[in-house]
Amino acid sequence: MSNSIDDESYFDLHITGVGYLNRVREVKVKKGQSFLACDIAALNGPVSCPEYRRFDLRVTGEEAKQLVRGCAKALEENMKVLVGFRLGDPWVDTFTYTKGANAGQLGVSFKARLLLLSWIKVDGILIFKHKPTESDGNQSNEASHARRPLPDLAGPCEPYT
Repeated sequence: MSNSIDDESYFDLHITGVGYLNRVREVKVKKGQSFLACDIAALNGPVSCPEYRRFDLRVTGEEAKQLVRGCAKALEENMKVLVGFRLGDPWVDTFTYTKGANAGQLGVSFKARLLLLSWIKVDGILIFKHKPTESDGNQSNEASHARRPLPDLAGPCEPYT
């Protein structure tokens, strides 16, 4: 019997969606290696007036790292970066606010790993579309969603800022 890591099986939990990319940053830790992080404000609910669910993400996919770093300049120039994404291994983290109106109160943060960006639009212009490979897993379902036109989010609700 082999104790190889390759022999282990895992249950994957993935979240796919559309959202605004924000706060691209390199996180330095006291022990261990620094890592790339970002936030995505995922769109949820009716297209006419969506709500946002903010995810604090550790970028783990190699292609995703390159793409997120490439979007940093657009974000610095206050451009809107809308992405199709796949997250993995979500969890909830609690913290206590130290500043502002909520100082001393308990807060909750949704966290996950950013595995893949399926497409990127900067100020409404498509600048990247992922070419599915066999190793991407369940791409057929995502591909069918990608063929549908994206709704025009300019309406009674303001886009996420």
